[in-house]
Amino acid sequence: MAYENPAENTMRPDSYRRADQDLQFLSRDELRAIRLQLEWVKAELLQQDEGIRSTIVVFGSARLVEPAEAEKRVRLAEQAVQAHPTDPHRQQALAMARRQQELARYYDEAREFAKLVSLQCQTGGQCEYVVVTGGGPGIMEAANRGAADVGAKSMGFNIALPHEQVPNPYITPTLCFQFRYFALRKMHFLLRAKALVAFPGGFGTLDELFETLTLLQTRKVQGISVVLVGRAFWEALINWNLLVETGLIHKNDLKLFHYAETAQEAWAWIAANHLGGTPPATPSSM
Repeated sequence: MAYENPAENTMRPDSYRRADQDLQFLSRDELRAIRLQLEWVKAELLQQDEGIRSTIVVFGSARLVEPAEAEKRVRLAEQAVQAHPTDPHRQQALAMARRQQELARYYDEAREFAKLVSLQCQTGGQCEYVVVTGGGPGIMEAANRGAADVGAKSMGFNIALPHEQVPNPYITPTLCFQFRYFALRKMHFLLRAKALVAFPGGFGTLDELFETLTLLQTRKVQGISVVLVGRAFWEALINWNLLVETGLIHKNDLKLFHYAETAQEAWAWIAANHLGGTPPATPSSM
């Protein structure tokens, strides 16, 4: 007859599991405040451990690919239309592929931008102006890739979403984070930021861009340079002058951001504003 320890029965319920080891308990709605704190502290301490002093945030579409891949997609779309020339859906897909091919150069520009920044600022063991992205594909991948090209650190702030999201492979492994809450992710994006560089993108890019512009406008944050890469895209997308003409923003609010066409222009502007000197006089500057 096996001996049964009565204490074992009292130790089996979840109530006996230590609170810090009980994931089901930590997932309760009532524990949201603690989860928020943990999400803040973990990313903060790990960045301190890696010596991250300042950052440059790079945003842009997750759907843009490098030029060679964009060209390949156009060819496939053209073949699909040739096979079914009257199919409106295939014609629409071809038109979209061609537009994305026009924007594909920004993949290379984002990659080059991260190279320039990392080469100049991550020297002698310093971790200044470290590139940080949302950690996904597209423009985010390009920026992380540019830093990796020159053996520099870069960060990725992924977010848990209903559909699967995998971090791009160019993020420094010890600086690859996953957030549950958008609010904490936003705070970490701007905590050490010296600049935000926005390449053509969709809802996510616009969300972070306008969040930053609003914080600058209301002086909740200061000293962050905002650069929009691709003036034609941004002016076609947003009617800034309408906002001024209708009195919804002040004309001085347009000074909160600047335009650039290339990686070199974007970095020159940021370097001039933060590392000393006079901003370059280029036609794309506002």
